Amino acid sequence: MPSAVPSQNTAVASPGHRKDRSQQGQQGDQGQQASQDRESKAPTLFLVLIAVCTAVTAANIYIAAPLLPLIARDFGTTPSAVAWIASVAQFGYAAGLLFFAPLGDSVNRRRLVGLLSLATTLALLAGAAASGTDALAAAVFIASAATVIPQLLVPLVAARAPAARRARHVAAVIAGLFTGIVAARVLGGLVGQAFGWRVVFIGAAVLTAVLGLATALVLPDEGRRRRTGPLFAGLVSLPGVVRGSPDLWRACLRQAGMFGAWSALWTSLALLLTGESYDLTTATAGLFGLFGLTASAVAPLAGGLVDRFGAARVVRSAFLLAAVSVPLFWLGGQVMWALFIAAIVIHAALVASHVANQTLALTTTSTPATANTAYVVAGFAGGAIASALAGSAFSHWGWGGVCAVAGVWLVLGWMTTSIRR
Repeated sequence: MPSAVPSQNTAVASPGHRKDRSQQGQQGDQGQQASQDRESKAPTLFLVLIAVCTAVTAANIYIAAPLLPLIARDFGTTPSAVAWIASVAQFGYAAGLLFFAPLGDSVNRRRLVGLLSLATTLALLAGAAASGTDALAAAVFIASAATVIPQLLVPLVAARAPAARRARHVAAVIAGLFTGIVAARVLGGLVGQAFGWRVVFIGAAVLTAVLGLATALVLPDEGRRRRTGPLFAGLVSLPGVVRGSPDLWRACLRQAGMFGAWSALWTSLALLLTGESYDLTTATAGLFGLFGLTASAVAPLAGGLVDRFGAARVVRSAFLLAAVSVPLFWLGGQVMWALFIAAIVIHAALVASHVANQTLALTTTSTPATANTAYVVAGFAGGAIASALAGSAFSHWGWGGVCAVAGVWLVLGWMTTSIRR
């Protein structure tokens, strides 16, 4: 029968032993904490690099717009004769979205980002050396089609982010995107005025090469990813992916309505500012692009709100903000201070809605890159159609007609998705 008294081998540890164990435990905790700190810093640096790369590559889409007067003077023509080059950039981006963005689900993103960065760099250099509008337009089209790198990186960021901070990580990339758009319109015009438009294209090519290849190097090597169908199967599957996910369907239509309202107002604003109401110069009117920085500042806040309260509540609040901005824009047809407030409000609404809807689009299907393509194309289509209608409305009914188009677009974007399925 075993004894109830503990033997010497099972005696309680002495105070010295307990102290040693305590010190070892503290050292282990400190080592674990240091490891966690290193792991937290690495994703932060990774996210910062992706955000900066997104800013540079997104700027390439809009690089030609502020340089059109300089391009026209160099080629011995009028700005209206080269204005179509800015539209070519939009069509090139749309083509890139349809053909390249869905590949994020089936090919190695590291290699794809590297190849697209090189293609964009070469196209921008070709644009800088162009001797005529046709050659420049072709270069701009290729550069814009290849610069869909942000839409390849956003699904990766969403997949690697902790669930509780996913929207904030997506918001960081979106902030970079809007910063790039503002930089293209403001800094591009200033540098072009000082050194010539070709220098702007060369500078964009260098930045794209450096940041694009640096980002490709730090991306995880995914090896040979499995592909179950043709290379561009993601493009064919777009309609089915949208039909199969009511959440994605709502995100697409709501962002189409929001982006359409913003596009109608923002693309027509130069017509108001340079017209009889204010009679500003084109350069002065272009400084309104600085209000786009509102989006960069609001994006991190919107990401935190989505993580805390959910995407649906943030989108609803964004639509209310946008609805408030429309009468402010209408009032801005007579008083400048209303335009200032309206510009800030509409950008805050746009980016909040974008962060919420894109986070939802990225997490609602098993093919996030394809879902993200559907989402971005839907928003782009809504913006393009609304802009066209706004231009016609301004010709017939003035600034009030533009505000009416924006209001209708908001109503359509919300009401067509308000019925639960």
